[in-house]
Amino acid sequence: MDHRLKRGIERAAAHEPFARKLGITLAHLDLGHSIVKMVYNPEKMDNIYKKAHGGALFALIDEAFETAAQTHGTIAVALNVNVTYVSVAQPGDQLTAVAKEIVSTRKTATYDIRVTNQAGNLIATCQALAYNTGKPVPFH
Repeated sequence: MDHRLKRGIERAAAHEPFARKLGITLAHLDLGHSIVKMVYNPEKMDNIYKKAHGGALFALIDEAFETAAQTHGTIAVALNVNVTYVSVAQPGDQLTAVAKEIVSTRKTATYDIRVTNQAGNLIATCQALAYNTGKPVPFH
């Protein structure tokens, strides 16, 4: 992966307002691969049942997807994101989303994304499809 592109994506992710609001950080980035982390904070992320809101988990998944999908140097946008919520996160859990590119063509790419807690317990899984616009990312 191009070093300037990698640094550009890392800078953009570090300054993204929504991710910052939720405390999502980019831990690793490589071609077609991303790892992002977030601590589950019930005061900010609970739903009406006092459990982790699906939207908070989706945000973590989407950040992993977003960053991994840009690593080819062209703007990629989501076409489809299918999430399965497997288990409940506990307050204070360090959640990690790992996005791995499965296949990439000139126009689309498929990603497998898994969210686990610090003990390695599976919290959610995701299959995501990105569309490659062909436009260069503005990050380098």
